[in-house]
Amino acid sequence: MHPDALSLDSISLLLIWTAIVIYALAFMAYAFDLAKRSQLSLERQDAARELIGAASGSARGTILSGGPQQEATEKPRLVMGRIGTSLTVLGFLFHLSGTVLRGVAAGRVPWSNMYEFAMTGTLLITAVYLGVLLWRDLRFLGTFMVGLVTVLMGGATLFHVEIVPLMDPLKSIWLIVHVFVASLATAFLALAFGLSVLQLLQARRERRAVAEAPKRSFLRTLPTAEALEGLAYRFAIIGFIFWTFTLIAGSIWAQDAWGRYWGFDTKEVWTFIIWVLYAGYIHARATRGWRGTRSAWLSIVGFVAVIFNFTIVNMYFEGLHAYSGLS
Repeated sequence: MHPDALSLDSISLLLIWTAIVIYALAFMAYAFDLAKRSQLSLERQDAARELIGAASGSARGTILSGGPQQEATEKPRLVMGRIGTSLTVLGFLFHLSGTVLRGVAAGRVPWSNMYEFAMTGTLLITAVYLGVLLWRDLRFLGTFMVGLVTVLMGGATLFHVEIVPLMDPLKSIWLIVHVFVASLATAFLALAFGLSVLQLLQARRERRAVAEAPKRSFLRTLPTAEALEGLAYRFAIIGFIFWTFTLIAGSIWAQDAWGRYWGFDTKEVWTFIIWVLYAGYIHARATRGWRGTRSAWLSIVGFVAVIFNFTIVNMYFEGLHAYSGLS
């Protein structure tokens, strides 16, 4: 091992903790953004009622000339959402630097134990989230995504382990391919998870909106439950494709390392269970019989299985895939 490996790892850990603090600040900024959205929902209701009152009072000239209608249709400036995104980008840069330094210190790709898996996996979740923002404004999802990354990273640092040489089965090009694709799949499935949670909340609000008086809720400023479901479905399909490749690559790697494609190892079984859950989710929604709340729950259960596979299976189940690095 390089003589400076320990010091580089210490710097890496410091950068990771710095990223966690910045992510926590981004989480708070996004939370304030949701609070602002709640306030805007009430303001829009008041503006709409004013317009209805003006129309019923034959104030047609006032409506056509602007006034309240112009204020109601102006796009709100959600400053805290932008601040949250800026902080997320800054946290991502520290996160990336810490991950790269860990790899430099180890002299290999930084994903051979549970701590490194979490470091790389959360990095890709953040990267995918920021990349998606270039395609579509999903800053309303920032609280969920950044919050998830902060919790996972914070938990991972509690299991920080020193750099050790790779086990023989891990000395393969498949370590790079298999684990990277699995982490990328997890990133897209995490986005689908966040959208499915919002879908359930939005569907509940829409069901109650008819019978109850309007209330302050950030959900009123978000897309409909149907639109959220459509987005979650798209990301789940992408994640499922990557997860399918993960399963195939893992089987090829198992043949190369242990002389068999499948051995009912705990990790292998759970990887297949996750594949079945998402295959069922995609098929059920495609048949139109499981749209709405039921499909959202399938998406959520699938991601819970991913987290279970990543944490509990790594820590408490024995098998050939016991690479948590914990004693």
